[in-house]
Amino acid sequence: MKKTILTALGMFAFALASFSQTQTTQIDPANVREGETVEYCLTHKKHQELLANPAAAAVFAQDEQIRQYEAANPVAVPKGTIYTIPVVFHVLHNGGIEDISNDQIMDALSILNRDYRLQNADANNVNAAFQGLPADVEIEFALATIAPNGACFSGITHTQNPITNDGSDGVAQVQAIIAGNDVYNGQFPGDEYLNIFICGDIGGAAGYTYNPSNWGGTSMANGIWVLHNYVGSIGTSSTYSSRTLTHEVGHWLNLSHTWGPNNNPGNASSCSSDDGVSDTPNTIGVTSCNQGEASCGVLANVENYMDYSYCSKMFTPGQVTRMRNAITSSVGGRNNVISSSNLAAVGVTGSAYLCKAEFKADRTTICAGNTINFTDLSYNAVSDWTWTFTGGSPASSTAQNPSVTYSTPGLYAVTLTSSDGTNSDNETKTAYIRVLPAASSLPFHESFENFSTLNAIEEWEVINPAGNGWQIHTGTGYTGNKCAKLVNFGQSTGNFDDLISAPIDLSSINSSTGMTMSFRYSYVKRYSSNSEVLKVYVTPNCGENWAPRKTLTGSILSTTAQNSSWTPSSQSDWVTVHMTNITSAYWTDQARCRFEFESDGGNNIYIDDINLYSGTPSDQIVGVSESDFEIEALAVYPNPVENDLSVRFSLKNADQATLTVQDVSGKIAQSATVNGTEGTNLVLMNTSNLASGMYFLNVQIGGSQKTIQFVVK
Repeated sequence: MKKTILTALGMFAFALASFSQTQTTQIDPANVREGETVEYCLTHKKHQELLANPAAAAVFAQDEQIRQYEAANPVAVPKGTIYTIPVVFHVLHNGGIEDISNDQIMDALSILNRDYRLQNADANNVNAAFQGLPADVEIEFALATIAPNGACFSGITHTQNPITNDGSDGVAQVQAIIAGNDVYNGQFPGDEYLNIFICGDIGGAAGYTYNPSNWGGTSMANGIWVLHNYVGSIGTSSTYSSRTLTHEVGHWLNLSHTWGPNNNPGNASSCSSDDGVSDTPNTIGVTSCNQGEASCGVLANVENYMDYSYCSKMFTPGQVTRMRNAITSSVGGRNNVISSSNLAAVGVTGSAYLCKAEFKADRTTICAGNTINFTDLSYNAVSDWTWTFTGGSPASSTAQNPSVTYSTPGLYAVTLTSSDGTNSDNETKTAYIRVLPAASSLPFHESFENFSTLNAIEEWEVINPAGNGWQIHTGTGYTGNKCAKLVNFGQSTGNFDDLISAPIDLSSINSSTGMTMSFRYSYVKRYSSNSEVLKVYVTPNCGENWAPRKTLTGSILSTTAQNSSWTPSSQSDWVTVHMTNITSAYWTDQARCRFEFESDGGNNIYIDDINLYSGTPSDQIVGVSESDFEIEALAVYPNPVENDLSVRFSLKNADQATLTVQDVSGKIAQSATVNGTEGTNLVLMNTSNLASGMYFLNVQIGGSQKTIQFVVK
């Protein structure tokens, strides 16, 4: 059986191979719903790609013959028979927002059941011309709870792989899930489960699937691909995107778009096309909610789930018949999916029992005195919970989802024991809760000289979901002998690595002095095409909310490239960044700063001398000035600018620099003084109070000065 299943996946891969090798994501604007940026559906386009393979086309022709025979010789099924489809949601993520919550997935499952059982309240408000037509499909959806290897699971798998953000080859995404998911490293056959693949990118579409076919019908790739922000109505999604799965499951059950089997809504030629359903009026298809659409001479059913409108709310009786014929057909193995033997084998029917104790916290790093909310994720049939919270208050609980306060800095374990009344299981997460030490006072300075490691220390937190993490580097630093280093040379694209401070007390800052944050970094690209990103965030509430305050990317981060592992060798290899946009919203006693680096196959990066202090950049203490004040380079970006202007200049020696902004009349509109350092300096200037027009920026040190022109939008 396993050999057969792998061959089926190979059939999909073979049929799509020539297309995938040359595909680039090109969005067809005619296939995009109003106000969106992705094509709503690619199902029919994907079908046409498969048809390019003669062997696949021959199987599709045979599929249609089988359907016609089965329709002419139907098996008597009493009205009211409810079919249940076992579902597995496969979350393919890379540690980003595409790693959606179980709550969002359960919301999506609830919407599927609501729409396919005609339990949606808005079905009562269809256009008067279609009153009485919305129909109950009598199909329900349930999470599978038994994997192909017999393992008990929740019906949800998780796979971490950067390919989630490269949807050019959907089969490759499925192969990544097979190889790397956290439940079973093998196929979930398409004739046993409805597999739904949740990704960060699926080739520029919101969703797509394949109509039932015996071409690879048992393959795991015989499923549905959907963007994370089109799953359910909560989390990363919204109500407007919540019926994408309703639409795609319709395709999986052999429905076409209401205007016919193509992805070209709004095309007049569709008036002569057909969707194979007698009670859906011919239409050209819409991408909004035009209730008066009648381009084909008859009022269109734009509220149909198989159109592209935002107001979809119904299937017709004819569509119901077509879907129920599909689910009871042998084509694509759909009839096996709903068979009683399969439902028992995948854990939809039968007595549920406890499988695993599992939980999560809404935050795992907090300041002393903060409260954490814990959520039980145990499955299945859980009836009792016993929690133990070392260092917490309360220290124990029998609630399903308790809230706990931690008052003393340290690392703490959490244990949950779950029971179904007969069986029990426990989960302990050691060093799971991190309570940070008391806030540091100003001025704050960090040069990493006092640390031998960044692992499990109170002062700094390292987060690296994949790849390498920030570490202490000895032997190199702008000042002293140490700094923080991210070994990025050889790291794959799309990794996010964070270095986060403990709390810093900014509550003493006042509006008359303001404050400045500065730091130094050393970095070169590996290849000139690298576009890696360093972002600086600040939080006023210990990490509940973060706001970006500085973004350095591409050639702004570095204009130099070397195809070998980078290590700075002198102070001139470092860039000093001054930030004055840490405004009063962040002046609390629970402020923290965070450095986030996004990789793009580039080179190592180093950080040193992080300073936060009251006052302007000129109040920072730096090295003694020397007699040569030459300004070696000056650039500004972006240009034109709308808000923050980044000023980049290089100095031969360290000294105080005056930055002046003048309008075309010569009037000084803004000025700042910073203590520049040897090498490259970056200063952030806010231009939001400047009127649109042309300005001149002058940088002066002693008798040396440079001027550059920029435009405010």
